[in-house]
Amino acid sequence: MKKPNYGNWISKSMMHFLWAVTVIFLAITLFFTYLFQVKILAAATLMLTILSAILSVYHQICRHAFSFSGKGVMSGIHKELLTHLSWNGDGTLLDIGCGSGALTIRCAKAFPKAEITGIDYWGAQWNYAKEQCEENMRIEQVPPITFLKGDAAALPFQDESFDAAISNFVFHEVMTQPDKRKVVREALRVVKKGGVFAFHDLFEQKILYGDMEELVEELKKEGITEIHYLAHTEHMDCIPSYVKAPWLLSGLGMLYGVK
Repeated sequence: MKKPNYGNWISKSMMHFLWAVTVIFLAITLFFTYLFQVKILAAATLMLTILSAILSVYHQICRHAFSFSGKGVMSGIHKELLTHLSWNGDGTLLDIGCGSGALTIRCAKAFPKAEITGIDYWGAQWNYAKEQCEENMRIEQVPPITFLKGDAAALPFQDESFDAAISNFVFHEVMTQPDKRKVVREALRVVKKGGVFAFHDLFEQKILYGDMEELVEELKKEGITEIHYLAHTEHMDCIPSYVKAPWLLSGLGMLYGVK
């Protein structure tokens, strides 16, 4: 039986690059050791080989952790995100930055009566595609989902189009809008008044979002009925300690509530 392909947050291309660098350092080490016999350079490149190998092994372990067929860290994060989406499933839902469709399809399973849309830019840096989402949908045998190509900074929907909106690890990746607070506001724009939302991103990284308490207060003043913020969600039980590196999972937060 064919299994869905949800890809991995740590891509194959990244792993190929890391292991290729390790092999190159090893080859240079062998050249300086046996061909040119320059001990100082051989020792230096050997250290680089060891460090590169350690980094490659570490990322390989993390890749297994993020895999939906491995430790299922992303699956656990999706589950936690859905628990903070206080919705009965009647109406329409938008998954912003749907990637391979993993969270979108999980929403379809949780809310089988909902009309669900997934939107993504599907840029070249990610191994995801619209066709992949649609194939995963067919394999999982969930109710039909609409997958669209679009920009999270300028969603192609009118104001208050959806009863619910959800997003995971997307807003910080939106290159067309440097002000990530505006990306949050754009996501909220398409939620109906009284609709619900749950967004998970690098909200604790001040270089991206500034003071989150300040943002929450601003959104309240702008008319958001109910808004909650969970800081440092990298401490969730589903996330193992060894992936909490600054370049992987750190400075996370969850913004959820009712518009």
